[in-house]
Amino acid sequence: MTESIHVFNRAKVRAHRERAAGALDVHGFLFEETADRLADRLDDITHRFPLALDLGCHGGELGRQIFGPQTMGRGGIERLIQADLSPAMAAQARTAGVSGMPVLAADEEFLPFGEATFDAVLSNLSLHWVNDLPGALLQIRKALKPDGLFLASMLGGETLAELRECMAEAEIELTGGLSPRVSPFADVRDLGGLLQRAGFALPVVDADVVTVSYETPMKLLYDLRGMGESNAVAEAKPGLARRDLLAKAMAIYEDRHLDADGRFPATFRILTLTAWAPAPSQQKPLSPGSAETRLADILDTEEISLGEKARPKD
Repeated sequence: MTESIHVFNRAKVRAHRERAAGALDVHGFLFEETADRLADRLDDITHRFPLALDLGCHGGELGRQIFGPQTMGRGGIERLIQADLSPAMAAQARTAGVSGMPVLAADEEFLPFGEATFDAVLSNLSLHWVNDLPGALLQIRKALKPDGLFLASMLGGETLAELRECMAEAEIELTGGLSPRVSPFADVRDLGGLLQRAGFALPVVDADVVTVSYETPMKLLYDLRGMGESNAVAEAKPGLARRDLLAKAMAIYEDRHLDADGRFPATFRILTLTAWAPAPSQQKPLSPGSAETRLADILDTEEISLGEKARPKD
């Protein structure tokens, strides 16, 4: 959408997913977990969404949650279009997903859908790789019918704080400088503002933490690679995988983050976004001055002019 916004190398993002698609069933546990959580959110919503889009579908984890053996059509979804930046991921979703559901390769930054197409747009741990997130959210809102649902999960905030800390310390010690090694992540307040700017109604963003423990820190790196979540920051310098630097970072991780069970934690902060395409039927805030009860009466204080302090009634 906006050429000046270039945080990630999208060709790398696609290549990482292409490489990861074949073994996603071994490493994609986090996608499975967050897909389950998003599907639970659908169960809590009384609206029905006959036509939905799964944007950034990876291996079809969310589709399997919606159309599982005992959960046919959660959220009232009758038809789910699955799309991913990676053709190999899209093919994996088609193979492992729900028979008869359309699957295609599509870029979150350039959606190939008309306005007011979907009753719901869902996205599971994919939008944190988008360069122009405000533009992507605007496209998603336009692709929704009035009163359509946008429900997504993203990585944010303190995700991989342990790894980032250790990699940074190792690089400073060995090279005297610091390079972008782990993707920047948005946080709750940022995303709430972006949803409002994109024209969504009733935006809500909440956060949860998933902590995964590993036998060794290197197994975390194997999982990130196996999920297609390796570093794709556009300004990353060549040679970031130097063996001496990596060994130093892993040694710091082992020394600093060993838990009481002899394992090593990795923190993933999961942000869940819920918002709606505007519609006349939605609740609206009351206009100023329309309240029928005075706040001063509720608080049992006197109504006084600005600049003075409120005081209790005698």
